[in-house]
Amino acid sequence: MDFSAKKVLVTGASRGIGRAIAVQFAQSGAQVAVHYGSNKQAADETIAMLEGDGHIIVQAELANADDVKRMVDEAIEGLGGLDILVNNAGVYEEHPALETDYETWQAQWEKIININLFGAANAIYCAANYMKDNGGGRIVNISSRGAFRGEPTAPAYGASKAGMNSMGQSLAKALAPHGIFIGTVAPGFVQTDMARELLQGESGAAIRAQSPLNRVATPDDVAFATLFLAADGSEFMTGTIVDVNGASYLRS
Repeated sequence: MDFSAKKVLVTGASRGIGRAIAVQFAQSGAQVAVHYGSNKQAADETIAMLEGDGHIIVQAELANADDVKRMVDEAIEGLGGLDILVNNAGVYEEHPALETDYETWQAQWEKIININLFGAANAIYCAANYMKDNGGGRIVNISSRGAFRGEPTAPAYGASKAGMNSMGQSLAKALAPHGIFIGTVAPGFVQTDMARELLQGESGAAIRAQSPLNRVATPDDVAFATLFLAADGSEFMTGTIVDVNGASYLRS
């Protein structure tokens, strides 16, 4: 997978899955715009890990539509174009329906949907309107196994990822005539900061045992699938959702 001279924007690239995606794109020749929300130090650490030159950092609060537009504009200007958008940034917070007060319930739904779904939708809108006049492009959304199997203690997260799946399929149909192709990667548990407490706790062994490989995904596992969907030759896979969960949850 050769991404020489490709311009890539990765949201949530300051750590975890997003960092691994940025690193693999840079290793394959791309110039990368590393997005972060609040942790500038972590974004600097990611940039320092990237091979090659021409990489940049962009900041945006993804729940803010104006911030998202500015982020995409800055990526296009700083990179000299935009060929690939990866919507990776997201938040996971638990809010069990029968254990959460109504005010908190409302706040959690608004926060999670605004970042995970609306933020991605606005980034796609801004990127696609550039790509359609500049040779097309690729968009890859990072979803979740939870969109299919459910998130009983974090329903807004599950709903946001299910919405991302449907959005990707709808826009794959709408944008394909303009040379813009969309794929979605749906990981299960991944060895990241977000999951560290669970994986290191009493439930860790049971979580790993969900897969016949007896482990969870690494960020690199998810990054590889992301690059595959963004690569030349994957055009006819537009609209697809690729599971990266080690056969812990199978669907047909």
